[in-house]
Amino acid sequence: MNRNLGKTDRVIRIVLGLVIVALGLLFESWWGLVGLIPLLTAAVRWCPAYRLLGLSTCETPRTRHQAKAA
Repeated sequence: MNRNLGKTDRVIRIVLGLVIVALGLLFESWWGLVGLIPLLTAAVRWCPAYRLLGLSTCETPRTRHQAKAA
């Protein structure tokens, strides 16, 4: 399983997941469990929907030549 979530994407998912879970608790709704999905995908750094769509927000590793040029 290759990672396909970058740092910014993970932070957004964590914040969004926590907000959804908190709202679920606040309104005593089972919909708060939906917030566990973005939290889980952020924790494992892999999103199955991104895999199906061929997307990735991971930073590409720099080669030695690119690192010297930067």
